[in-house]
Amino acid sequence: MKQVGWRHAVGLLAVAFSLGPILFVLSAAFNPLGTLSSSQLMPTGLSFGNFQKLLTDTDFPRWFLNSVIIAGVASVVSVFLSALAAYAFSRRRFRGRRVGLLSLLLIQMFPQFLAVVAIFLIFGTITDYWPAIGFNTWWGIILLYLGGALGVSTWLMKGFFDTVPRELDESATVDGASHVEIFFRILLPLVAPVLAVTGLLAFISTINEFVLANIFLTDSGSKTLSVGLWGLVAAEQRNTNFGIFCAGTLLTAIPTVLVFQLLQRYIVEGLTAGAVKG
Repeated sequence: MKQVGWRHAVGLLAVAFSLGPILFVLSAAFNPLGTLSSSQLMPTGLSFGNFQKLLTDTDFPRWFLNSVIIAGVASVVSVFLSALAAYAFSRRRFRGRRVGLLSLLLIQMFPQFLAVVAIFLIFGTITDYWPAIGFNTWWGIILLYLGGALGVSTWLMKGFFDTVPRELDESATVDGASHVEIFFRILLPLVAPVLAVTGLLAFISTINEFVLANIFLTDSGSKTLSVGLWGLVAAEQRNTNFGIFCAGTLLTAIPTVLVFQLLQRYIVEGLTAGAVKG
């Protein structure tokens, strides 16, 4: 007992340390006064006034819809395009294959924010000619997010595609299956766990992204959750709107939790398969 007792104590301290901020946010969200100065670690009251103000006095419903649609479409499209690229790099042999893989890896070493000035100028021109994919649009920010997610997702999926025996492809080819049929009917069901993990990571990173969204989404009706909620606690409004901000953060977690619950079975299967491979 003495040998493991201290480990349990450290574990309990770590749990308490991690739950402290969450408890404070819960307390502030249900705080009747709704200010930062009146918020405490332990709740002193129970009121849904902050949630009511959030839904009626702000554009939170619109921000919520924008974030869910942008994150959902961007994650699905990025997973699909990354799966196509991973299949090509894993199963095909063509000139420039190694250079392409190394280029994807090299590009990911530089943060996307370094290119924000160039992207901003490009979007300025695009907005003049094609406003539907320019500033303050769903499709514009989705295209922007796709460029930053394809490299990591492609490398992650390629490693998983490499674990699938090539004999399956050869057998299907002998039976008359085309490359499209092999990809959709044979390989995709086998790599469903990595698709789920990649989709979850892409969804979380997109719905929580702030820097690029703050630059390219300026209209109140086009903002995402991270940008809209940040505006509630900016400058002199921090103390007054803190309770509303905490209420928004709690509601923001709902899409991520739902997506995780939806993909949980595939994620567990992927972890189990990875533990017994080899």
